[in-house]
Amino acid sequence: MSNQGQGCCEPLSEAPLAKEQAEEMASVFKALGDPVRLRLFSMIASGPSGEVCVCDLTPAFDLSQPTISHHLKLLKQAGLVDSERRGTWVYYRARPETANRMAALLASVNGDRAPA
Repeated sequence: MSNQGQGCCEPLSEAPLAKEQAEEMASVFKALGDPVRLRLFSMIASGPSGEVCVCDLTPAFDLSQPTISHHLKLLKQAGLVDSERRGTWVYYRARPETANRMAALLASVNGDRAPA
């Protein structure tokens, strides 16, 4: 039996990403491509109160405070976290809408559809 006219495999998703969507998602995945930023994001996302003070993040790494701040800035620029200054401290919280978009994209590879 021939598969002429048909692809050999199921498509990865219903529609390919538009150029703008691909660029946006690439910046998100790139931000998480660094082990320090991935750990920071994980610590923030798993914070018991939904947010974490930078004063609690910095001691977990053998890095200077300016380096940690730089990594947090990149996470914020990618849309993965939001921040709020309270006095001298900055508190970070994960942005679930960005994580949900990443999950939906990755789920489409398996043919699953993540809830909107």
